Amino acid sequence: MKKVVKFGGSSLASADQFQKAGEIIRSEESRRYVVPSAPGKRFSRDTKVTDMLYNCYDAAMGKKDFQDILSAIQDRYNEIIEGLGLTISLNEEFKIIRENFIKEAGRDYAASRGEYLNGIIMSAYLGFEFVDAAEVIRFDEDGTFNNTVTDKLLSRRLGKTEFAVIPGFYGAKRDGTIVTFSRGGSDITGSLVALAISADVYENWTDVSGFLIADPRIVRDAKSIETITYKELRELSYMGASVLHEDAIFPVRKAGIPINIRNTNAPDDEGTLIVESTCRKPKYTITGIAGTDGFVAVTIEKAMMNSEIGFCRKVLQVFEDNDISIEHMPSGIDTMTIFVHKDEFEEKEQKVLAGIHSAANPDHVELESDLSLIAIVGRGMRANRGTAGRIFSALAHAHINVKMIDQGSSELNIIVGVRHDDFRSAIKALYEIFVVTQI
Repeated sequence: MKKVVKFGGSSLASADQFQKAGEIIRSEESRRYVVPSAPGKRFSRDTKVTDMLYNCYDAAMGKKDFQDILSAIQDRYNEIIEGLGLTISLNEEFKIIRENFIKEAGRDYAASRGEYLNGIIMSAYLGFEFVDAAEVIRFDEDGTFNNTVTDKLLSRRLGKTEFAVIPGFYGAKRDGTIVTFSRGGSDITGSLVALAISADVYENWTDVSGFLIADPRIVRDAKSIETITYKELRELSYMGASVLHEDAIFPVRKAGIPINIRNTNAPDDEGTLIVESTCRKPKYTITGIAGTDGFVAVTIEKAMMNSEIGFCRKVLQVFEDNDISIEHMPSGIDTMTIFVHKDEFEEKEQKVLAGIHSAANPDHVELESDLSLIAIVGRGMRANRGTAGRIFSALAHAHINVKMIDQGSSELNIIVGVRHDDFRSAIKALYEIFVVTQI
């Protein structure tokens, strides 16, 4: 069995955290390929090493003395090295970094050194081979990630290596110029490594025991999700849930490799398993609740709208011409409502309204702002009758007026619209009825 284990910045922020990660890796021989992030915050007011590197490079570009900042960064790594009882030195590495900063090697190069240096420490600590991501993660000349070449390079290199540490977050062009992933960071690297070695599982170790059913800032002591499909994950992510970026999921999803989100500080917790599909019966009717606010509803009314061919197309064309994306579009016989992001719509609202009147000649157009959308997602909804009824019941009991409801044909999710002031209360009410009381 082969596992790829990726550790986030909080999991490697100090020597103590490194030791926890080391114990996790050594506890199973299958954990053979390690992807480390740069050291994160050790405490709430601390600074991430990546941010320190950005500040250091910016000072260098401003022709300021950056040695003190660079020395502070080196002190962070030396503290980890000493805490682990290692004898390695990063003095030569920091000399090279200083020279490259002076030569203006780029902000991507600067940021990547956080993972690069942590990778060196991790390989020394574990006794694993260090594989520089610049040698196996390839970007094209225009900075676009090259998946095909990367998979070949990684497969060839790791096929000869039984235990390896590959730093996350960055790769390089063919000429060696460092490029970082714009989104997803080390999560993407871990996914690419898992694909290249045909891993059985990709473990993503962080500071939480998997994904939670609802935002813990709204629902206190929210329960965790045991198993979630990629489709459910995408629905929750789209509605604002803090989850893995889609770029980090695609490589392993294509290969059918499950992702296990685990907690470095609670390694016995099983975490959340992300899979393509599963016959496991979900513990609750729903898998998760997620929402986001800042929406505007544009309602267009016209008598006999349903018999006017091309009416909806004319209205939608106005939004397209103004580069405004549409989130949802519930409709009736003589009305259609379009939900859009407030920040996209505000500056162009009068132009849009004029365009709708010109293109579709409606009887009336009404705007309603400060709305929120909440998604109730779960594969278990298909097998349980009355889900929509329970949603309405929970919101009515909490004295919340539903402004919109939309259910996809897949029966995987139901989206409701509520006023911004009711947003938090609505999520609490939905969590209560589906998870706490399970009515």
